[in-house]
Amino acid sequence: VQLQASGGGLVQAGRSLKVSCVASRAIFSVFSPLDMAWYRQASGQQRELVASITSSGTTNYAGSVKGRFTISRNNSRKTVSLQMNSLKPDDTAVYYCNAKRGLSEWWGQGTQVTVSS
Repeated sequence: VQLQASGGGLVQAGRSLKVSCVASRAIFSVFSPLDMAWYRQASGQQRELVASITSSGTTNYAGSVKGRFTISRNNSRKTVSLQMNSLKPDDTAVYYCNAKRGLSEWWGQGTQVTVSS
């Protein structure tokens, strides 16, 4: 597995949750620097970008999560995390981590986040 995601679960609206993803040494060492991101896909909907962070640390957020979610990375640990605060039922989805360098791209297996009202 090239990207391993973890940290999903069931949480009440208004609470917080953190999902993390660790990249394998193979892709992180050979293909660095990597741009990393989190996407999500709700049932019956298309996958959408939630947040991204470049190799230099520049971040970008979807309008729907700006101010509530924070993406971060730790290159020494080969991880990218998404801190999600003030969660809403609309945030319910499978969250996927993503890594890119040039034309190469990798996806994690996804982790389910369910927010109850």
